[in-house]
Amino acid sequence: MLSRTADHLFWMSRYTERAENTARMLDVNYQTSLLPQSAAVAQVGWEGLLVISELMPTYTQKYGKEITPRNVLDFMVRDEENPSSIASCLKAARENARAVRGALTTEFWETQNQTWLELSRVLKSKNFERDPGEFFEWVKFRSHLSRGVAVGTMLQDEAFHFYRMGSFLERADNTARLLDVKFHAVNSDFFGAASELDQEYDFYHWSAILRSVSGFEVYRKVYRDVITPERVAELLILRADMPRSLAASLNEVVSNLAVVANDISGETLRRAGKLKADLQYARIDEILATGLHAFLTQFLDRVNELGGRISQDFLVPSH
Repeated sequence: MLSRTADHLFWMSRYTERAENTARMLDVNYQTSLLPQSAAVAQVGWEGLLVISELMPTYTQKYGKEITPRNVLDFMVRDEENPSSIASCLKAARENARAVRGALTTEFWETQNQTWLELSRVLKSKNFERDPGEFFEWVKFRSHLSRGVAVGTMLQDEAFHFYRMGSFLERADNTARLLDVKFHAVNSDFFGAASELDQEYDFYHWSAILRSVSGFEVYRKVYRDVITPERVAELLILRADMPRSLAASLNEVVSNLAVVANDISGETLRRAGKLKADLQYARIDEILATGLHAFLTQFLDRVNELGGRISQDFLVPSH
């Protein structure tokens, strides 16, 4: 049976990573919305964000069918009735940490607690409304800090491996969602005039996506060439040396899962290994030929199933 500490750290890491990735998705949408574009194209971006996050029904129930940037930002940042909002995720992360506070290092607990306290202060001041981009950078920084303190101070026992596993399961899910929503926006019917857009727009669009996953400098180092959608997809799906890619995330999930494997987790480990191998031996031209959206949808289904199987095998209660 999974220890109480490992259980809470698994979910704490998922919520912290989810908050960071929500900030990354919102940030890239906010940055690209500042580029010259038609109202229809801008609308696709905000709609796609809600669709890929599976939040459209909850949003329309609260705000109606009109989708505005202000309402989407409010809903996905501060709305505690939305369990996937940044505020909800950071609160849940802090509550999971508080539940096992005695088992955490002082630095680890104080980092989580301080994030929650600062979030309340930041949202009460009007800093977010004045500069959403600065707020998103703050969320990313606090997530980096939490991860760094965990690696630097935690005993590398069972709980540590579940903490890492939760982080990378969540990261794989969110990177796939980000890719899907941005490629969908570019290839949608609203982009019928895409061929008429100049290269400058394409550059800023794709560079914004790369920056949202801290991949702009990495792309330049790996490809040393103009930014193309195909190479962005390859970097974020198949490059195991890119920290936020699907391949890198699955490598981490499999290695941590192998350490904590028990008598009933053999099938889960096999499926995780198969998904890892599929990414390891895939080629981007084959993925694009069969359809990126279909590939990412299937990947999300498999990662979701993997998360469910890990919960089932190790008796992690639903959170």
